[in-house]
Amino acid sequence: MTEEASVKTPHHEPTIQLLEYESGERAIRFCGYEGARMGRYPLVIGEEFLAELGKQVRKNPKLRRLLRKMVP
Repeated sequence: MTEEASVKTPHHEPTIQLLEYESGERAIRFCGYEGARMGRYPLVIGEEFLAELGKQVRKNPKLRRLLRKMVP
């Protein structure tokens, strides 16, 4: 994991991570944390937390560029 954006909510910490492999391939992981543990559930982010998560994404240029391929 080379870049990460997250926001803390009352229930968990929705997180978007940029994964870069030795082969040069890149991937994005959408996950959530409960403390130090990654949750094993679909990522759900309340609308009231989206703007803050977006601010965190903007602090990570490589992650932001890759996300723009999904939503230009």
